[in-house]
Amino acid sequence: MLTTLDRASDTVLMMEVGEEYTHVPSHIQRTVLFLSAMRHFAAELVAAGYRVRYVTLDDPSNTQRFESEIERAALAIKPKYISFTHPGEWRVLNTLRRVSEQLDITLNSFPDEHFLVSQEEFAEWANGRRTLTMEYFYRQQRRRTGYLMDAPGPKGQPEGGVWNFDKSNRLPFGKDGPKPRPPRPIRFTPDEVTRTVITMVRGRFPDMYGELANDADFGWPVTRNQALEVLSDFIRHRLPLFGPYEDAMWTDVPHVYHSLLSPALNLKLLSPRECCEAALAAYDARAAPLQSVEAFIRQLIGWREFIRGIYWLEGPDYAERNGLDQHGRLPEFYWTARTDMNCMHQCLSQVLETGHGHHIQRLMVTGNFALISGVHPRLISDWYLAMYVDGVDWVTLPNALGMVMHADARRDSSKGVTGLVGTKPYAASGKYIQRMSNYCLTCRYDPTIRTGDNACPMNIFYWDFLIRTREHLRDNHRMALIAKGVDTMARSERTQITVDAALLRSRFGITHDAASPHSQAQSPSINAPPASGTGFLFTDHSRTAASTPPLQCSTPTNPTRKRRPPMRRNTKG
Repeated sequence: MLTTLDRASDTVLMMEVGEEYTHVPSHIQRTVLFLSAMRHFAAELVAAGYRVRYVTLDDPSNTQRFESEIERAALAIKPKYISFTHPGEWRVLNTLRRVSEQLDITLNSFPDEHFLVSQEEFAEWANGRRTLTMEYFYRQQRRRTGYLMDAPGPKGQPEGGVWNFDKSNRLPFGKDGPKPRPPRPIRFTPDEVTRTVITMVRGRFPDMYGELANDADFGWPVTRNQALEVLSDFIRHRLPLFGPYEDAMWTDVPHVYHSLLSPALNLKLLSPRECCEAALAAYDARAAPLQSVEAFIRQLIGWREFIRGIYWLEGPDYAERNGLDQHGRLPEFYWTARTDMNCMHQCLSQVLETGHGHHIQRLMVTGNFALISGVHPRLISDWYLAMYVDGVDWVTLPNALGMVMHADARRDSSKGVTGLVGTKPYAASGKYIQRMSNYCLTCRYDPTIRTGDNACPMNIFYWDFLIRTREHLRDNHRMALIAKGVDTMARSERTQITVDAALLRSRFGITHDAASPHSQAQSPSINAPPASGTGFLFTDHSRTAASTPPLQCSTPTNPTRKRRPPMRRNTKG
């Protein structure tokens, strides 16, 4: 969209709005990342000759509200048009429409060029399908892009003869952990701009969650050049082993072979196309194997595009779905990491310390616990949005509501279709975590038993979940074999599991009388990409871009950012 601007007369509006950070218990590193990236991008625009109206968080004239800041700028600049790159959430789009109507200013919407599939193209693909299966969408995108195909066009076949390598990409590490251990991901020393932002955020929001005791603890990329370095670092050092071990977890190696590119992608510092092409270049140079390159490309042109398509296809009411009718509260330890379940402690501590966790830690540990314990889907969705540095509503909501919580089935779904993003709930017991990590070795709970004081809570909740949802999931053919485990269980054991699960919910503060956490139609989020984020372009022929909205989450009564306590160790062999 910037290429359409008249630098002499058009004005770019960028604003740091306090409202957007007080409605959410946002992670401090997430807040710093978004604001620092905005300020760096604004400086680049000014250096390139653009007119920028930048409202800082500590500007005395700042109304601290997203909508009123647009109105204030419009009254000062008197633009004929407000042009914008299509935003990352419904709330922002609806706000823009409301401002346009109130001020009688025309809106010009530009497509977001950081995605490969438009909303219209995704809707066309989805039209008439009984179910929306990501695999089929992914195959279409492979043919469309030509990535890892033996020939162009609809008759092309996948490189290596198979579309994906999921079956061979689920390896756990051996008893000694990842070999070789990946070098630490590249980090960046905060410059003066970032240090200024850190000081401002600490002063204005002293109770923000997450850890940032020292400026040097912040190392995320805030400029495009830094993001390109992160991409190069991943391609060189971690891509070769990414595929086989993409589902594995290990204490003290938090990111293993993952890319850590999602924050830069969601801030529009990188494009998915250039990331794919960098991986393909490594494959062509025989620097990375097919199974790893395919797994990485699948995440970008498959899952990323599919999730965004679902978000816009399903509309603002999508956020209100609760297909499994779960209403529990989010335990306080999600905000503090203070729990004696070592898998949860490790993954939550990592989030507090870095604002990040890879997809299996999100789906099969923190997300799995929320699913099987009965947490309300909006509460866990809002937590992911608040606490991860890559959190933006278009990606957080469908992943959490659909993939994690299996709560997004349409009302008119066919018999046996119990979800939209996922074909079945990704529920798992402690045995999965034991197989894919070393977390269980130093945990006080036993992942091999499912009742009693020493039983892993994941086991208790897993079987309780299957018992509670048995009727709802009865017609889902992918659950048929799993359901037999419930049907053949002795009545006394089923009763004991139900009792144990109720006791655990009480202990963890998970109750089933939590009211719906939101009444609004769309999910609020924080979305401030520098290239198409909180900047609005006002002009004589004006333009504009996206935003950073509020979020409400279930939070503990005593906020804390203290470091995690030492774990209690068991004496098992």
